Amino acid sequence: MAFRMSRAARLRVLPFFAFMLLLMLRGTVPDDGSWGIDPRWIYGLTVGVVGGMLIVWRDEYGELFRPNWPDARQWLLAAAVGLLVFVLWINLDAPWMVLGEATATFLPLTAEGAIIWPLVVVRWIGAALMVPVMEELFWRSFLMRWIQRPGFETVDPRSVGVRAIVLSTFLFVLAHPLWLAAALAGLAYAWLYIHTGRLWVSVISHAVTNGALGIWVVATGQWQFW
Repeated sequence: MAFRMSRAARLRVLPFFAFMLLLMLRGTVPDDGSWGIDPRWIYGLTVGVVGGMLIVWRDEYGELFRPNWPDARQWLLAAAVGLLVFVLWINLDAPWMVLGEATATFLPLTAEGAIIWPLVVVRWIGAALMVPVMEELFWRSFLMRWIQRPGFETVDPRSVGVRAIVLSTFLFVLAHPLWLAAALAGLAYAWLYIHTGRLWVSVISHAVTNGALGIWVVATGQWQFW
C-alpha cells in the first residue's frame, strides 16, 4: 500500500525540507564570490521562504493556537531549560563530541574582520524566531508523535512513549555536528512538550537557547557555533 502523507504532516515537513535544501545550497555556493553570490545572504532567503511558509500556514498549526499558549510558570520553565541547554551547548564541544562538520558555516565578517551587522541581524532573527517554530513543528509535533502513531494529529504529546522520544531525538542529533549537545537539547525540548502538553513551551525554550547563543557568539567571536 502506497504511503500517503496527510496535509497536517506535509505542512510540518515542507518548511523543514525547504530549510534543509537552502542550507545545502548555501554550502554549495563558493565563498569567493565566483558565482556572483555571497552565500551568507542565502540565509536571508531562507528566513524569507521558510518564515513565509510558516506564516501562510499558521492557521493549520492547531498546537500553536492561543488556547495552547503557556502560562507564567511554563514560560519560566521554558526559559530556564532554554538557558540550561545554551550553557551545555557551548561547553560540549570537545572533539569526541563533534560528528562531522557543519553543512554551511556562517562568518558575518568583512575581509578586514569587521562585523557585518545586517547579516548578524538576519541570522539572529532566523535562528531565534524562525528555526524554533519550524524545528519544533517538525521534530516534536510531527515526527515524534508520528513515530508513536502515524495518525499523529490525534496523539496527545503527554502519551508519547520512550521509543518515539529516542528515535526522533536520534534523528535530530544527525542534523547537528555537536551530537552530544544536540541529544541533550532534543531530549529537553521533547520533555517540555510531553510534560506540559504544549508545543509553545518547547518553541520558547528553543528560542531562548538560540537567542542566547546568538548573542554570546557575537559578543565572544566564537563564530564556529553559528
